[in-house]
Amino acid sequence: MKAITLAALAALALAPGLAPTRANAQPAQMSFFVTSANPGKGGDLGGLAGADAHCKALATAAGAGNRTWRAYLSTQGANAVNARDRIGRGPWRNAKGEVVAKDLADLHEGAAGLTKQTALTEAGAVVNGRGDTPNMHDILTGTQADGTAFPAGDDRTCANWTSSDAGNAMVGHADRIGLNDSAPMKSWNTSHPSRACNMDALKATGGAGLIYCFAAD
Repeated sequence: MKAITLAALAALALAPGLAPTRANAQPAQMSFFVTSANPGKGGDLGGLAGADAHCKALATAAGAGNRTWRAYLSTQGANAVNARDRIGRGPWRNAKGEVVAKDLADLHEGAAGLTKQTALTEAGAVVNGRGDTPNMHDILTGTQADGTAFPAGDDRTCANWTSSDAGNAMVGHADRIGLNDSAPMKSWNTSHPSRACNMDALKATGGAGLIYCFAAD
């Protein structure tokens, strides 16, 4: 599958039914969103740098490119990176200007502000969740509940976001809904591992290879 171009992303962001009205959208305030699309290679995001660039491209297409955008992703192994250390201090607002978390503690200890209605794409669209067709609520994070990296061992990061063939990815549920009422099923950042890292496997477990993006400044 070819990588999505910036022009294509801009067109996607403006597609009927996806883009909010200008009266509702507040791109200047936006500092958080769920990506509306995967770059095209499943768990291979081009590493953290590639994932950050994807966040930047989507934000730019939505009119919020003047921020330092970071993907909420952890890595494993030597020099492991914690997702929580990449995204600034908050507060973070969605495309409608609604606060989804006040700070890192609010984001990881409560996350009451993150729901299906507030975990919006850069265009202000609701991400399909459990009960919708197709379900796209699995969001790639590779992260433990407190936003830190998994220890070395079982791959939870698709080879640190460089492979669509190796390992799998820890995902969270953007709508915080799952098969039952257990804590993992309600977790936005650490619900379960994907079957594998290719797009077909990500879709099979209820995802589309989407990631969370935060403005770190």
